[in-house]
Amino acid sequence: MGFSKYTKWLAIGFILLFVVGWTASIPGTAQAEATKTDPVYVIPVEQKIETGLEKFMKRGFKEAGKMNAGLIILEVDTPGGLVNTAQNIGKMIRESNITTVAYIRGNAASAGSYIALNADKIAMSPGSMIGAAAMVDSTGQRVEDPKLVAAWKAEMSAAAESSGRNADIAAGMADINTVVDLPEIGQKKEKGEIIALSTEQALKVGYADTIASSPEEVAAWMGYSTDNMFMMQHTGAEKVASFLTNPIVMTILLFLGIAGIVIELIVPGFGVPGIIGVTAFVLYFFGNYVAGFAGNETWLLFIVGLVLMILEMFVPSFGILGVLGAVSLIAGVVRAAYDTSHAMLSLGIAFAAAVVVIVIVAIVFKERGIWNRFILSESLTKEQGYVPTASKEALLGKTGISATPLRPAGTAVIDQERIDVVTDGEFIPRDTEIIVIHVEGARIVVKPK
Repeated sequence: MGFSKYTKWLAIGFILLFVVGWTASIPGTAQAEATKTDPVYVIPVEQKIETGLEKFMKRGFKEAGKMNAGLIILEVDTPGGLVNTAQNIGKMIRESNITTVAYIRGNAASAGSYIALNADKIAMSPGSMIGAAAMVDSTGQRVEDPKLVAAWKAEMSAAAESSGRNADIAAGMADINTVVDLPEIGQKKEKGEIIALSTEQALKVGYADTIASSPEEVAAWMGYSTDNMFMMQHTGAEKVASFLTNPIVMTILLFLGIAGIVIELIVPGFGVPGIIGVTAFVLYFFGNYVAGFAGNETWLLFIVGLVLMILEMFVPSFGILGVLGAVSLIAGVVRAAYDTSHAMLSLGIAFAAAVVVIVIVAIVFKERGIWNRFILSESLTKEQGYVPTASKEALLGKTGISATPLRPAGTAVIDQERIDVVTDGEFIPRDTEIIVIHVEGARIVVKPK
């Protein structure tokens, strides 16, 4: 009886051990027990993909490394951007030692889908999209060059393969001519179409690993505690640069810069237009420099152009210095901008508006214009002590007496006034009656009467 009781309790013990072991094998329970406490670093990718974003993300990956983060979440919502910049960012993600999840919270369009595909995992929020990665130029027109399209398609496919995804789908996102079967969602991409996947579609075809409503859900899904999450913030300079590089603000700065400097040059003495002009250009280049669009060479081009234009006002160069200065200044402005076509458009609008203002100012303040330095505008008046030469036209036809011999020049008395006269070459003795036959300025020609 005792043995039977012992056996009973032993059996119960084995059952309890089995239940505990089975419970531990449940994924949710194991994950809860293995929750990681390493920092989770969230980097927002919420702008066009350009050098400014690349610079921002480099700082983010560096800060994540310094804090020994175990996970980086890229919160993606971008319309795309520059392919070469996206490639640089993709390389940065692949070479990072920190696990990276692309959390698409909106759109991962165009080059944004390439960035997402380079991450270790992809999570998407409801209503999001990934794909539509066909190459376009700066005007939004689709790129037709077969070599460029093929290279970009290969990049997209390689990014998909690196995370174990169907490379054909990535090719269909990049190349309008690629045909792709999508049996998981009952569709087929034909020629002339481009693949763009919704959240549910991406999950079914393996282009999303989970659906999440927040970065915290993504962290928990990856097994990390949400108590140690950090959101990367833009610095004050980056916020200012973001404002200054707005296309409308850039156009206003260029307008103020051109109008201010030219007005100061042609109507000197105010000081304020010059200060406003230089400040506007400095803000323009500062914003683009901090945003990562401009390099030191743009500052050099601007300064050289400004100096040459100033020299043109004082050094005769037949316009050569002015043309070189304008070219240098325009080159600096265009090179400093994110997009060349947008920069040229902003510059054109700013220049046209500045010309109107400059003409108005030149007319209003014409008395103070620099052109007055090259024009003799003062008159010599009697009040200032100057005696103007009287017109001699009234002497024509009048008679007089030669006061001195005329050989052929000499002096004659006409209307009781001694006047210098000349003959046509003949000799006229003193005290001879003469008559004025021609007056040319101060030259009075006479002959014997």
